[in-house]
Amino acid sequence: MRPDSVITIDPGAGEALAVAGGAYRILLSGAHTNGACAIIDMMVPPHSGPGPHAHKDVQESFYVLEGELVFRSETQTYTARKGAFINIPFGGAIHNFKNESNEMAHLLCIVTPAGMDEMFREIGKPLAPGATPPPPVPPTPEVLAKMKVIGEKYGQEFFAADYFKK
Repeated sequence: MRPDSVITIDPGAGEALAVAGGAYRILLSGAHTNGACAIIDMMVPPHSGPGPHAHKDVQESFYVLEGELVFRSETQTYTARKGAFINIPFGGAIHNFKNESNEMAHLLCIVTPAGMDEMFREIGKPLAPGATPPPPVPPTPEVLAKMKVIGEKYGQEFFAADYFKK
Protein backbone atom coordinates (compact mmCIF):
# COMPACT_ATOMS: atom_id res chain seq x y z
CA MET A 1 0.00 0.00 0.00
CA ARG A 2 1.36 3.41 -0.91
CA PRO A 3 1.74 5.92 1.96
CA ASP A 4 -0.40 8.46 0.05
CA SER A 5 -3.32 6.06 -0.46
CA VAL A 6 -6.68 6.48 1.28
CA ILE A 7 -6.91 3.73 3.88
CA THR A 8 -10.11 2.08 5.02
CA ILE A 9 -10.26 -0.62 7.66
CA ASP A 10 -13.43 -2.63 8.21
CA PRO A 11 -14.60 -3.32 11.79
CA GLY A 12 -12.65 -6.27 13.11
CA ALA A 13 -10.10 -6.09 10.28
CA GLY A 14 -6.45 -5.21 10.71
CA GLU A 15 -3.59 -7.04 12.33
CA ALA A 16 -4.51 -8.25 15.85
CA LEU A 17 -1.90 -9.10 18.48
CA ALA A 18 -1.93 -10.29 22.08
CA VAL A 19 0.17 -7.72 23.97
CA ALA A 20 0.38 -7.07 27.73
CA GLY A 21 -2.73 -9.16 28.35
CA GLY A 22 -4.76 -7.18 25.80
CA ALA A 23 -5.82 -7.45 22.18
CA TYR A 24 -4.11 -4.73 20.13
CA ARG A 25 -5.28 -4.15 16.56
CA ILE A 26 -2.98 -2.08 14.38
CA LEU A 27 -5.22 0.23 12.36
CA LEU A 28 -2.55 2.46 10.89
CA SER A 29 1.12 1.51 10.90
CA GLY A 30 4.29 3.41 10.26
CA ALA A 31 4.39 1.75 6.84
CA HIS A 32 1.19 3.65 5.97
CA THR A 33 2.47 7.03 7.21
CA ASN A 34 6.16 7.06 6.27
CA GLY A 35 6.85 6.58 10.00
CA ALA A 36 4.93 9.69 11.06
CA CYS A 37 2.47 7.94 13.40
CA ALA A 38 0.64 4.73 14.19
CA ILE A 39 -2.87 4.13 15.53
CA ILE A 40 -3.67 1.07 17.63
CA ASP A 41 -7.11 -0.08 18.78
CA MET A 42 -6.67 -1.65 22.23
CA MET A 43 -9.03 -4.02 24.05
CA VAL A 44 -7.86 -4.35 27.64
CA PRO A 45 -9.48 -7.17 29.66
CA PRO A 46 -10.10 -6.84 33.39
CA HIS A 47 -6.93 -6.73 35.48
CA SER A 48 -4.67 -6.34 32.42
CA GLY A 49 -2.42 -3.63 31.04
CA PRO A 50 1.26 -2.94 30.46
CA GLY A 51 3.72 -2.52 33.29
CA PRO A 52 5.54 0.74 33.98
CA HIS A 53 7.53 1.91 30.96
CA ALA A 54 8.91 5.03 29.29
CA HIS A 55 9.78 6.13 25.76
CA LYS A 56 11.51 9.51 25.51
CA ASP A 57 11.24 9.85 21.73
CA VAL A 58 7.54 8.95 21.37
CA GLN A 59 4.40 10.91 22.18
CA GLU A 60 1.58 8.54 23.10
CA SER A 61 -2.06 9.58 23.34
CA PHE A 62 -5.09 7.57 24.41
CA TYR A 63 -8.82 8.09 23.99
CA VAL A 64 -11.06 5.84 26.11
CA LEU A 65 -13.93 4.45 24.02
CA GLU A 66 -15.46 2.14 26.67
CA GLY A 67 -14.80 1.11 30.23
CA GLU A 68 -12.19 2.60 32.51
CA LEU A 69 -8.47 2.34 33.08
CA VAL A 70 -6.18 3.67 35.79
CA PHE A 71 -3.23 5.60 34.30
CA ARG A 72 -0.23 6.12 36.55
CA SER A 73 2.81 8.32 36.20
CA GLU A 74 5.30 9.70 38.68
CA THR A 75 3.16 12.82 39.04
CA GLN A 76 -0.40 11.46 39.12
CA THR A 77 -2.88 8.61 39.17
CA TYR A 78 -5.91 9.18 36.95
CA THR A 79 -8.98 7.00 36.45
CA ALA A 80 -9.89 7.45 32.79
CA ARG A 81 -13.49 6.66 31.86
CA LYS A 82 -15.34 6.67 28.53
CA GLY A 83 -14.56 9.90 26.70
CA ALA A 84 -11.34 10.65 28.63
CA PHE A 85 -8.14 11.62 26.83
CA ILE A 86 -4.60 11.06 28.09
CA ASN A 87 -1.40 12.39 26.53
CA ILE A 88 2.07 11.10 27.42
CA PRO A 89 4.42 13.76 26.00
CA PHE A 90 7.85 13.32 24.51
CA GLY A 91 10.54 13.16 27.17
CA GLY A 92 10.30 9.76 28.80
CA ALA A 93 7.66 10.07 31.54
CA ILE A 94 7.38 6.72 33.29
CA HIS A 95 3.78 5.55 33.04
CA ASN A 96 1.43 2.60 32.76
CA PHE A 97 -2.25 1.82 32.63
CA LYS A 98 -4.31 -1.01 34.02
CA ASN A 99 -7.92 -2.06 33.76
CA GLU A 100 -8.72 -2.45 37.45
CA SER A 101 -12.41 -3.09 36.77
CA ASN A 102 -14.28 -6.30 35.99
CA GLU A 103 -15.38 -5.05 32.54
CA MET A 104 -13.51 -4.89 29.24
CA ALA A 105 -11.93 -1.50 28.46
CA HIS A 106 -11.48 -0.19 24.93
CA LEU A 107 -9.15 2.61 23.91
CA LEU A 108 -7.55 4.15 20.87
CA CYS A 109 -3.81 4.79 21.07
CA ILE A 110 -1.97 7.21 18.77
CA VAL A 111 1.83 7.21 18.76
CA THR A 112 4.03 9.81 17.12
CA PRO A 113 6.31 8.90 15.46
CA ALA A 114 5.45 5.30 14.57
CA GLY A 115 7.59 2.46 15.84
CA MET A 116 5.61 1.07 18.76
CA ASP A 117 3.48 -0.75 16.19
CA GLU A 118 6.62 -2.62 15.11
CA MET A 119 7.58 -3.27 18.73
CA PHE A 120 4.11 -4.72 19.39
CA ARG A 121 4.59 -7.02 16.40
CA GLU A 122 7.84 -8.32 17.90
CA ILE A 123 6.66 -8.79 21.49
CA GLY A 124 3.05 -9.77 20.73
CA LYS A 125 1.49 -12.98 19.53
CA PRO A 126 -0.86 -13.01 16.52
CA LEU A 127 -4.58 -13.19 17.36
CA ALA A 128 -7.50 -14.13 15.16
CA PRO A 129 -9.78 -11.13 14.44
CA GLY A 130 -12.12 -10.60 17.40
CA ALA A 131 -10.36 -13.23 19.54
CA THR A 132 -9.86 -12.69 23.25
CA PRO A 133 -6.21 -12.81 24.32
CA PRO A 134 -5.13 -15.51 26.74
CA PRO A 135 -5.15 -14.47 30.42
CA PRO A 136 -2.01 -12.56 31.37
CA VAL A 137 0.69 -14.51 33.17
CA PRO A 138 3.63 -13.04 35.04
CA PRO A 139 6.56 -12.95 32.62
CA THR A 140 9.48 -15.27 33.25
CA PRO A 141 13.00 -13.84 33.59
CA GLU A 142 13.71 -15.05 30.03
CA VAL A 143 10.64 -13.22 28.66
CA LEU A 144 11.60 -10.07 30.58
CA ALA A 145 15.13 -10.21 29.15
CA LYS A 146 13.75 -10.62 25.61
CA MET A 147 11.30 -7.72 26.12
CA LYS A 148 14.14 -5.54 27.39
CA VAL A 149 16.19 -6.17 24.25
CA ILE A 150 13.22 -5.56 21.94
CA GLY A 151 12.14 -2.48 23.91
CA GLU A 152 15.61 -0.93 23.74
CA LYS A 153 15.57 -1.43 19.97
CA TYR A 154 12.51 0.87 19.86
CA GLY A 155 13.59 3.34 22.55
CA GLN A 156 11.39 1.78 25.23
CA GLU A 157 12.50 1.24 28.80
CA PHE A 158 10.66 -1.15 31.14
CA PHE A 159 10.48 -0.83 34.92
CA ALA A 160 9.59 -3.25 37.72
CA ALA A 161 5.88 -4.06 38.07
CA ASP A 162 5.86 -2.50 41.56
CA TYR A 163 7.55 0.74 40.39
CA PHE A 164 4.63 2.99 41.42
CA LYS A 165 4.23 1.28 44.80
CA LYS A 166 7.63 2.43 46.02
